[in-house]
Amino acid sequence: MAETIKFVLTHIPVIMFVAAFIVAALTNRPARFSTRLLCWMLLLSVGVEETWAGLFHVFFAKVAASSIGWQVSPFQFEIGVADIAIGVTAIASFWRSLPFKAATVSYVTLFYAGVAIGHVREAVTAGDYAGNNFGSLLLITVVKVFLLPALYLMARKKNVLTED
Repeated sequence: MAETIKFVLTHIPVIMFVAAFIVAALTNRPARFSTRLLCWMLLLSVGVEETWAGLFHVFFAKVAASSIGWQVSPFQFEIGVADIAIGVTAIASFWRSLPFKAATVSYVTLFYAGVAIGHVREAVTAGDYAGNNFGSLLLITVVKVFLLPALYLMARKKNVLTED
């Protein structure tokens, strides 16, 4: 059981990313798949993942830092709070209008682009190839930099979400 819990906690980003696709495909909402996927990506792959990451940075700083290949830093609390804020906003966006989703996607995309650049820079300059610095988390982060804006643009084009 302990190994299962450790596996799930270690792979939350991958699990939430895949779960968003599965739930979007299985949901019987009238919206198009791209719109459903945008909603579920914001809820699960951004909202749950960022809240989870933030809580680890704030309350389990040593565990979070070591999984990235870093030392504990005072900035970890700040990034943890930022992650929690992103997560809560993304969760709220699940039930909100397309303009609210647009603001969330804009912020998340810029944040993730910066995160990706920082992690690649750490891998190249410091040889940091730790799993949460240069692994599946980085790959998913880069994918979301392109996927989230594309899903938003498809939803906007079809104008399938209602306004507040």
